[in-house]
Amino acid sequence: MSGAFLEHVNVTVSDPEATAKRLNDWFGWEIRWKGDSLGGGTTYHIGNDTSYIAAYTPPKKTEALQGESYGIRGGLNHIAVVVDDLDATEELIKAGGYQTKNHADYEPGRRFYFDDDDGIEFEVVSYSD
Repeated sequence: MSGAFLEHVNVTVSDPEATAKRLNDWFGWEIRWKGDSLGGGTTYHIGNDTSYIAAYTPPKKTEALQGESYGIRGGLNHIAVVVDDLDATEELIKAGGYQTKNHADYEPGRRFYFDDDDGIEFEVVSYSD
């Protein structure tokens, strides 16, 4: 078995500082690093000791993705986050004005989805009893 693991996902956002705040509010993640990046842009690394989301914004105005990404080769379909308490996490997300959807109980866990301010879909899953 390989010792490989997923370290980070890099996504383009409208405001990396605001994204960092939301990820902290929802999942308790901290800013690991922030600074200048590709082409004069700004990136925040938000996560824990082993993995993070790199929230990047270029120096120019960005366009929102139109429609869904599942039919686009190379599209980012969603980011899945495992939490201990699914219900408490959902309440935090809903308290911020976000609508949750696609709830499911399945072996071995439970999940729901929601879209953030930039249209990035998150799957939140728990494998706890």
